Amino acid sequence: MKESIESKLLNKEEGKTLEFKRDLSSPQNIMKSIVAFANTAGGIVLIGVDDKSRNPLGIHDPLEAEERLCNMIADSISPRLVPNIEMITVEGKTLLLVEVFLSGARPHWLKSLGPENGVYVRLGSSNRQADREMIAELRRSAAGVAFDELPMTALSINDLDFPVLKEIFPDAKNPDENTLLTLKLLAKEQGRLVPTKGAILLFGKERTKHFPDAYVQCGRFIGRDKARIFDHIELFDPLPKLVESMMLFLKKHAMRGADFSDTRRKDIWSIPLGILREVVINALVHADYSQRGGPLRVAFFDDRIEIENPGILPPGMTVEDMKQGISKIRNPVIARIFKELNLIEQWGSGVPRIFREALELGLNEPKMAEIGMRFRFVVPLATPLVLPVAAQPESQPESQPESLEERILLLLESGSLSKSELASKLGQKSISGQLNMVIRKLLQDKRIAYTIPEKPTSRLQKYRLSKKAKN
Repeated sequence: MKESIESKLLNKEEGKTLEFKRDLSSPQNIMKSIVAFANTAGGIVLIGVDDKSRNPLGIHDPLEAEERLCNMIADSISPRLVPNIEMITVEGKTLLLVEVFLSGARPHWLKSLGPENGVYVRLGSSNRQADREMIAELRRSAAGVAFDELPMTALSINDLDFPVLKEIFPDAKNPDENTLLTLKLLAKEQGRLVPTKGAILLFGKERTKHFPDAYVQCGRFIGRDKARIFDHIELFDPLPKLVESMMLFLKKHAMRGADFSDTRRKDIWSIPLGILREVVINALVHADYSQRGGPLRVAFFDDRIEIENPGILPPGMTVEDMKQGISKIRNPVIARIFKELNLIEQWGSGVPRIFREALELGLNEPKMAEIGMRFRFVVPLATPLVLPVAAQPESQPESQPESLEERILLLLESGSLSKSELASKLGQKSISGQLNMVIRKLLQDKRIAYTIPEKPTSRLQKYRLSKKAKN
């Protein structure tokens, strides 16, 4: 006998597009789920089901319950939302099925909490209150506006690093204004040309000034958790160059496990480089650079590699959609440049290729998940790469700072230094974006201070330790 659609739902786990409720006794939670489904990817709320055992319990007086539910939705949610509500019968029990579609009027919110605090999105099997950046992303996606296409009206064409652009496109002539407009690296704004957010993310002279989290943290951890770290680095290259920089970090730590015993083969690696390259590109292209609070991250463990980018999946997208090759480009400007550089072969083909190659290599299936307001791709290793005991220092000498912040503070203990002097003592040929970002952070944290506070941009400006840092 063919299994009904309703029975199939009961055999599924709660997730991004499915939730079970026993009854209408907790209307606020039901309203949150309906709002979250409408804002994220649609979904079904099945009422009259035990949410743990998934056994149908039924609804007492289903007609009255249906009317009550419709009134609650009308009274509780704004803008107006009209999901499809049906009474269905499973195993002789009457249930209410609430089918919510991805809304073109998003973001929806709970009236009792207001448009700033009442917006929810769906993460896995739970509802998450959306922050300001997420609410703005929901509005943009509903309007069909991409974040990286937005003009940066306070900047000019001079804020683009043309030498870097020329280096990345060595065969191209100096790009003219029409070319940059076609690539949406420039936009016309009130009679003048200004760079787009995508242009600054790709080729901005001071990318991290405008997008402080648009860089990559890489770490090699000892074991299978983050309790002990063996090596770490922060990467601030232009986005297209970050692909190779991230891969170099992974290759560096894969060489310990590479099989070089066969002198005829020099391309045998202990990690799936093809898969990881696809994941790295996917993270850079689809990251939500409007989000604040954390950069892209690469975490190398003994048994797996995790690559994580800020931002959940775009509205309307699920993990299952990605596996099937369905793609929604969050950053079309960045994606276009990556395609011009042949870093992307075909829209939507990367994820199915990852799973196909993993199967061919005999790996456990990669995992994708939305964690917090971030998206994580986990690539398992065929054989664990355990660091030799000799390579696992129990502790680092106290005199050896682990971060750029600590190195700067240590240098300033000897006296005030300018930004160029700090760069020189740190072994940098010029003042890097990373150095600029860390100095801004130390100033914000009041750990360092200006020597000429009344003229922050003075060419004679230097930095000194603050009283807070000395204490």
